[in-house]
Amino acid sequence: MGKPLPSLIALRVFEAAGRLQSFSLAANELNVTQGAVSRQIRVLEDELGVRLFNRLTRRVELTSDARVYLQGVQTAFRQLEASTSWLRSHQQHHVLHISVLPTVGTCWLMPRLASFSRTFPNIETRIHSSIEPAELHGHGVDVAIRAGPRPGQSYDSKHPEISLVMTNDWRDVLAEELAPDVLVPVYSPNIMNPGSQLDDPAVFHNLPIIHTASRPDAWPGWMRTFGLAELPTTPRIEYGHFFMSLDAARYGLGVALIPDVIMANSDERGLFVASNYKVDSAGAYHVLCLRSRANEHAIAAFRNWALAEFPSAKVANHDITRT
Repeated sequence: MGKPLPSLIALRVFEAAGRLQSFSLAANELNVTQGAVSRQIRVLEDELGVRLFNRLTRRVELTSDARVYLQGVQTAFRQLEASTSWLRSHQQHHVLHISVLPTVGTCWLMPRLASFSRTFPNIETRIHSSIEPAELHGHGVDVAIRAGPRPGQSYDSKHPEISLVMTNDWRDVLAEELAPDVLVPVYSPNIMNPGSQLDDPAVFHNLPIIHTASRPDAWPGWMRTFGLAELPTTPRIEYGHFFMSLDAARYGLGVALIPDVIMANSDERGLFVASNYKVDSAGAYHVLCLRSRANEHAIAAFRNWALAEFPSAKVANHDITRT
């Protein structure tokens, strides 16, 4: 028999400290003292015989080996939580209210929802589509998927801002990142020769630009990132949501900026993706729930399922992709 595993408590503390890169933030999340976190980390380091963190002035950072170990620990916890949720979900019927952004709901969630329901047959899902801030405190929403900046996290000022508000009330809210919000230009070969060399982002100045009303800074931020001072002077084309802008691009009305997680989940044969001109937004996609309810089996099942499914939704990183 192999050596006994470290305690789950120590591993949970390590996961929180490693993910947050902070003993104090981990202590707040786990509702313990910073000293307790530090002691658990030292016990774990002694048991493993490996230094897990470099203690720097006013901050800590994972060692290179610990970064690899953290990924394995997180995967193990998710598998354990998913298995536990699966077992519990088969014991009684539950209704889960999910609030999701319209395009994410259409392009990502709905095609996968049958798979979730097969895995958790006793969880009945009710989907609410909205771009409004998620109301998790007694408003009939158990879990939400939103895009936006995370409180306390800094972003490059050049990157496109996400004007959407994930929630107005952050009390007791757990926000887990699903994927970065990465915008990529997409266009139909009807408006530009697919063989064109996109070696200069200014090529888009000569094309009609499709704006998305829910992300007013998308194109301005994209232009800032590539050092282009002005938007094209072509007539303004604007649609309410990304799935509408995507349709407009498909019909050859112009170039749209679309999140790569949406492109990776859309049947958009005939569209071209200028992946060499991707831009990170000042924010990311998150799954939100109340921390005090995070381990309820229906909520935990969806959280872990979404965290496992969403990363695979990213579009491949190559220059020009025909989908």
